[in-house]
Amino acid sequence: MKKLDVITIGRSGVDLYGAQVGGRLEDMGSFQKYIGGSPTNIAAGSARLGLKSALITRVGDEHMGRFICETLKDEGVDTNGIVVDPERLTALVVLGIRDQGQFPLIFYRTDCADMALCEQDINPEFVASARCVTATGTHLSNPKTEAAVLKALKIAKETDAQTALDIDYRPNLWGLAGHGDGENRFIPSDRVTKKLQQNLHLFDLIVGTEEEFHIAGGSTNTVTALRAVRAVSDATLVCKRGAEGAVALTDKIPDCLNDGQSGPGFPIEVFNVLGAGDGFMSGLLKGWLDGEDWPTTLKYANACGAFAVSRHGCTPAYPSWEELQFFLKRGIKNPALRKDAELEQIHWSTNRKGKWPEIRAFAFDHRLQFEEMPGATIKKIDAFKQLCLQAVLSVQKGRSGYGILCDGRLGQKALYQAAGQDLWIGRPTEWPDSRPLELDSELGSEFERLSEWPLQHVVKVLCFCHPEDDEATWSSQERSIKRLFEAARHNRLEFLLEIIPSKVGEVDGMTTTKLIQRFYDLGVFPDWWKLEPFKTPRAWQLACDTINKNDPYTRGIVVLGVDAPAEELLKSFQLAAQHDLVKGFSVGRTIFGDVARNWMQGRVTDTGAVNSMAQNYAKICRMWDDAKSSVA
Repeated sequence: MKKLDVITIGRSGVDLYGAQVGGRLEDMGSFQKYIGGSPTNIAAGSARLGLKSALITRVGDEHMGRFICETLKDEGVDTNGIVVDPERLTALVVLGIRDQGQFPLIFYRTDCADMALCEQDINPEFVASARCVTATGTHLSNPKTEAAVLKALKIAKETDAQTALDIDYRPNLWGLAGHGDGENRFIPSDRVTKKLQQNLHLFDLIVGTEEEFHIAGGSTNTVTALRAVRAVSDATLVCKRGAEGAVALTDKIPDCLNDGQSGPGFPIEVFNVLGAGDGFMSGLLKGWLDGEDWPTTLKYANACGAFAVSRHGCTPAYPSWEELQFFLKRGIKNPALRKDAELEQIHWSTNRKGKWPEIRAFAFDHRLQFEEMPGATIKKIDAFKQLCLQAVLSVQKGRSGYGILCDGRLGQKALYQAAGQDLWIGRPTEWPDSRPLELDSELGSEFERLSEWPLQHVVKVLCFCHPEDDEATWSSQERSIKRLFEAARHNRLEFLLEIIPSKVGEVDGMTTTKLIQRFYDLGVFPDWWKLEPFKTPRAWQLACDTINKNDPYTRGIVVLGVDAPAEELLKSFQLAAQHDLVKGFSVGRTIFGDVARNWMQGRVTDTGAVNSMAQNYAKICRMWDDAKSSVA
């Protein structure tokens, strides 16, 4: 039993994708950063569909190389085949969306890391652990990288693995087009045709557009080109035909491509053609390696290609397996898939990065509570929050499952220092104690400041609300929360909604459940809920059932501390821990309250403050862990 389903080999870079749509690359003012390169996209796309995938390539020993490796790990891709090159930079691509057919593109690949891949980088044991090796055309363009690919293919054949080729013809990368002509997809070349035909016999599956088969077969007549490929290869040939779908040819090439095996196409709005082929290949590999028939396999591939052309970016557009199955079962409701709210919710929630099965959060995002302490100043509050972070790190010791809530107004330095520490980081957006809810003016009138937040930060908003609030209050608060939720999604930030009804009116076992349902009915799907501790098992069950019914993919719930003494926290933890949906806690004043008051007045040193808070925090972490363990 091989541990990997597929290894892809070849290009790996960073795509800097123009955020503005409909203009020249010259006119674009900001860019989104994604992983890129056909084999890299395919590795991530196939992992999303449930295949155990891996990538063989090189990346630079710098920020972009680390970004690729970290992103692939988050996607579930095995990165053991990636070599870090100390001498070369990671490749970059700057690109944009002009319209449905134009995509200005510049490759920054001069002496880049992935083109330094060589035979020595190919680990025979690693290659032998896969059921399939998939190569792409660019790495056949250079003798050094070609030798690496051929070595991997040879090992695959010797270990009974299948082999696949995505022709992925980019004339620019074969030296046939200038730097400003990166979007050109076809220039005839006898040299390229000869090089491809030398290697086509090594593959069990060959995939390309009609133009790509033209270069592989040496003819601009598609049937003639396919027959030329068939003359040197017994592989199944899959020809992508744009809006007409795709056809699989397993034997003799027919006079008409419509006589081949095909799968259903999907009439969707074309928004972005870049990356569609890599999405298609991901779906194709899923069906092929799972042993599906060709119509089913092509259905998967066509659907994944449809997702790709309907969204911004390449890899970010590809579906999860859950999303693909939902789409195939439900069908198309809106041809502009990126505007299908139901589909987009599944896409977002099943492709989130990072895993957080537990959250032990120290909340020191308080503002007014600090400002009102005797002796407090803005400078001292900022310094104290850095001490709070030190306390967290001293307890965390590099382990996952720990986090903070910290604001950007009084705790900016602590937020900067928390970067890269493997912490869950939530940031408040509400104006403290406001009711009806007011959002912090520092976010900007249209929340434009959210674009400045690191993608690891979670947008947190606290709303004091109650089912019996009047409609004017509800209208104001719902409008703010809906706009903030949509802004968070637009900026690729997770969203935490904290609701506290007990400060507004009387509560019973149904109060919070009614509030949860109301927000879902509004179209707000929090990644996280932050809830008051309930006093009965039934209240917890009702809340969890309501969340699961509306959003089976939610991250979960964290329990807030409400400045409770440790004994009360323990009781609330014991009830909450009985539910899998409850992932942990967010506690603040119980940890820092007395320490902060003493520190502000100079009655405790920095070291003493850190030690005291670390002890308090560690005690609460143990209480939560013990509560979870007792349930298990």
